[in-house]
Amino acid sequence: MKIRFLIVLILIVNFSMLPQNISKVGTTAATFLEIGVGASATGMGGAFVTQSNDATSLYWNPAGIADMMQNQVVFNHTNWIASTNLDYAALVLPLGVLGNLGLSYTSLSMPDMAVRTVAMPEGTGEFFSAGDLAIGISYGRTITDRFSIGFTAKYIQENIWHETGTAFAVDMGTLFRTDLLGGMVIGASISNFGTPMQLSGIDTRTFESVAPNQLGTNNQIPYDIELGSWSLPLLFRIGVSTNAINTENYKWTIAIDALHPNDNYESMNIGTEFSYQGFLFLRAGYQSLFLIDGEGGLSFGIGLNSKELFSNDVVRFDYAYRDFGRLSGVHYFSVGISF
Repeated sequence: MKIRFLIVLILIVNFSMLPQNISKVGTTAATFLEIGVGASATGMGGAFVTQSNDATSLYWNPAGIADMMQNQVVFNHTNWIASTNLDYAALVLPLGVLGNLGLSYTSLSMPDMAVRTVAMPEGTGEFFSAGDLAIGISYGRTITDRFSIGFTAKYIQENIWHETGTAFAVDMGTLFRTDLLGGMVIGASISNFGTPMQLSGIDTRTFESVAPNQLGTNNQIPYDIELGSWSLPLLFRIGVSTNAINTENYKWTIAIDALHPNDNYESMNIGTEFSYQGFLFLRAGYQSLFLIDGEGGLSFGIGLNSKELFSNDVVRFDYAYRDFGRLSGVHYFSVGISF
């Protein structure tokens, strides 16, 4: 069993170290879809494709909701880089033998900014904003007592001032639970497989003259500038996790994920979580390991479970901090309720 685990680990490391000459950074639209959600996942360095056991599974691996026995809702707020705000909300509804249903909402927003031109560098008196959102509906189901699958269909929108772009995408994921090394779990997911995105709006309309060198010409012929279309940030994850300690009071989990995006180099996420009586959770991890020109990556977090008196309802509070090097750090806050 140890030999099998080492083989899986070596394959993941080799996968993440595959040579790639061009990173293709900046060649996709809707890159907000690559921002991880949930303080628990961030605290573990994003190594969460096999640890998807709460409503944030809808982002990391939709197969993770298949085993949930209670309704669950989670809210996540993050003050993201450059004064932007990332908000995430998800709901999971168990449907018994029919499987489990999930709904998710992701939003990236920013404060209004003044419109400036060459002639009026201090501002024209107008303001513009930009923002992104994604709305998803998911389904997860256990095929056997060891194997689960999940799917997500989502609508994606980006806008800046009067321009808007939309796209549709699907996520797919699987989980396989084994008896190896304290219950090793192998998981994989593919995210954002969908249509290209193209911005359009009233700002792409302009006017042209029929014959600018002739008197009396019509100089108000309208036409639209067609902008280019861009693919979505397709991301493939494969991971493995196991419990180094698993007793009645203590549990220590170690997880490793390998990532293959279509707009960057391959990398790895590693993370660990130590829990005491299912009440206190301590987490640490490193994100984007081996990523060329990556910024920061170290993360840590803490979580608390509070069970309601005379009830099976559970309220969960999670916090995480992620270092971004020269871009400073980011704080994550999540609240989850199981009922």
